[in-house]
Amino acid sequence: MNRSPRRGMCAAMLTLEAITLGLSTPVMIALTDVGTGAALGIGLGLAAVCLVLAGLLRAEWAYLAGWIVQAAAIALGFVVPAMFFLGIVFGLLWGTADLLGRRIDRERAEAYAAHAAGSE
Repeated sequence: MNRSPRRGMCAAMLTLEAITLGLSTPVMIALTDVGTGAALGIGLGLAAVCLVLAGLLRAEWAYLAGWIVQAAAIALGFVVPAMFFLGIVFGLLWGTADLLGRRIDRERAEAYAAHAAGSE
């Protein structure tokens, strides 16, 4: 069974981002005027979305949803300023994983096709 490098790299990025977003929750509670319930909903909600998306990356739409999560992580910077930086870093990592993974998948498919054509 061939596993997609794109899927693996993007799932790893979403998993690491889930940890970061989860850890933004106590920061929101302690350092901002955001209520505890809202902070839990935002931080842990985004973390849960990341983990669910990491498992759904077999579907192409999940990659688009991953880009939406990146935008939400950057927007969290309006509440926790450090998330502007962290959101941009994760957005760049996500973009790199997505684009590089697509390239690897495409080149792998081309190599398999060339090998199959050569063995006939």
